[in-house]
Amino acid sequence: MIDHYSFGHLNVNGQSYAKDLIIYPDGRIEDSWWRKSGHRLCADDIRDLIESAPDLIIAGTGSPGLMVPDEALEELLAEKGIAFTAVPSKKAMKLYNTVYTRKKVGACFHLTC
Repeated sequence: MIDHYSFGHLNVNGQSYAKDLIIYPDGRIEDSWWRKSGHRLCADDIRDLIESAPDLIIAGTGSPGLMVPDEALEELLAEKGIAFTAVPSKKAMKLYNTVYTRKKVGACFHLTC
């Protein structure tokens, strides 16, 4: 469960994170996650998350939502039957908390802009 999000910080199960991160369906967290191209999100950036075969991937796109997923990523996920949602990080946190107990869900969070 994600306890709290504010600009630059995410608290997951009582643990505080100040760097972008990935949450895998098994609950494992990869902190200090970074993308190849700053505010672009591509398949290579979340390859391990995709390979974990979640039902849904939620992308927290930052506080104002500046991280943008590549169209090719969305096409790949659709081909694999993985639902995908990209929304500002506060909304992503709320969505994650709503679905993580009912679906095999993974998430990636850009914590700042």
